Amino acid sequence: MGDHAPAGRGLSASADDIFPPREIDAAALEAGRLLFAKECRFVAGAGNPAALPPETLPEIAFIGRSNVGKSSLVNALTGRRMLARTSNTPGRTQQINFFDLGGRLMLVDLPGYGFAAASKGAIRAWTALVERYLAGRASLRRACLLIDARRGITDTDRPMLALCDEAALSYQVVLTKTDAVRRAELAEVASAVATELKRYRAAYPEIHLTSAEKRLGIAALRATLATFAEVAPVSAPR
Repeated sequence: MGDHAPAGRGLSASADDIFPPREIDAAALEAGRLLFAKECRFVAGAGNPAALPPETLPEIAFIGRSNVGKSSLVNALTGRRMLARTSNTPGRTQQINFFDLGGRLMLVDLPGYGFAAASKGAIRAWTALVERYLAGRASLRRACLLIDARRGITDTDRPMLALCDEAALSYQVVLTKTDAVRRAELAEVASAVATELKRYRAAYPEIHLTSAEKRLGIAALRATLATFAEVAPVSAPR
């Protein structure tokens, strides 16, 4: 599905957008496109709890194992190549990075969990910081838990699902790198993920299927995340 939708009618999401498919209103797609076309600027990088910025906007967090594609997805959503730093080396993101999207939404890129090219002490510090952020951030409206479509949910991911559940944090699975999986295999992975998510109370049942490289599912995910944005101020009449 492209970023531009014909006006005046709903659009059916393909398997590359949302699993299971549902109707996405054209107005919702357009709202998502307009929001993510706004200026997106780096606000802060927090390496410890004291460095977390004030809670001024609704926040959407992107979490996942190292090298799952968090930074690439943030770049694809905002249409900017280098907004969030990307790397083939797991553990490149070593702090919680905050990005202000048009003064209406804060996008939050978290350090990856699991294997990372860093010391054990550094990994423990990141883990503690992420856990504290997820459990205690009042402005956090939704967490996007990224899962590699080539692997599905793994033992490395399950502690994070449990953590979100314990924190009563609403989170939504986003499958990444779907372009690297055959369509039939992708449907099997998505179905298995959907089945496992039924065991978690805080998990939102809808799964987004995305590819940052091929821009698959980006428009649909924008539409979903735009619903959490702060309402735009109404211009005063002239």
